[in-house]
Amino acid sequence: MSSNLRFPKGLYGITPEWDDTDHLLAAITAAAQGGLQALQWRRKNASPADQARRVIQHCRALGVVSIVNDTPELALELGADGVHLGRDDASVAHARALLGPDALIGCSCYNEPDRARAALDAGADYIAFGAVYPSSVKPNAPRASLELIRQGAELVRSRCLPGQARAAIVTIGGLTPENTPTVVQAGADSAAVITALFNAPDIQAAAQRYAACFQALN
Repeated sequence: MSSNLRFPKGLYGITPEWDDTDHLLAAITAAAQGGLQALQWRRKNASPADQARRVIQHCRALGVVSIVNDTPELALELGADGVHLGRDDASVAHARALLGPDALIGCSCYNEPDRARAALDAGADYIAFGAVYPSSVKPNAPRASLELIRQGAELVRSRCLPGQARAAIVTIGGLTPENTPTVVQAGADSAAVITALFNAPDIQAAAQRYAACFQALN
């Protein structure tokens, strides 16, 4: 993890809707070998607790930061490193009270600066903007502009006291190795990716290409 950030810089994988856990674990291994820094376990169509447990354990063995989508209680049960919260999930304050001061808490802010400010006020470790580009996973997602990312980067820096690690800017939605440098230049610390990573013909090579975007520009 970058010493000046509270969340890892670089590639942030989000799990696809795969039922084959062994296949998923192999894909996570390949991504980690290519430079994956953090992984969010996310299942919208099913919630197999056994898969979640195995994924979190696998991340721990790989040295990859593990995040559970939506549910602080599950993150606590599984010993994940943190939780990601959307609009309809628990509050940042509830998650912090449940998971403690060392947990990583991220918040979807879509294209809403006020939501980003509120999340930071509540102690979020990262704020996520998107979709930056059209997303196959969420085709109707609100679009976040590069200017909003720039404003978010200024916001997290303005809230950071000297000598303290700051909250990170995560971007999501249609990110590819070709367009990720643009969001990094705008101020993104992390790129959250599902399809273009896990559906890549060579997952390790795809992860390396994402990781290179941050090594070159940050």
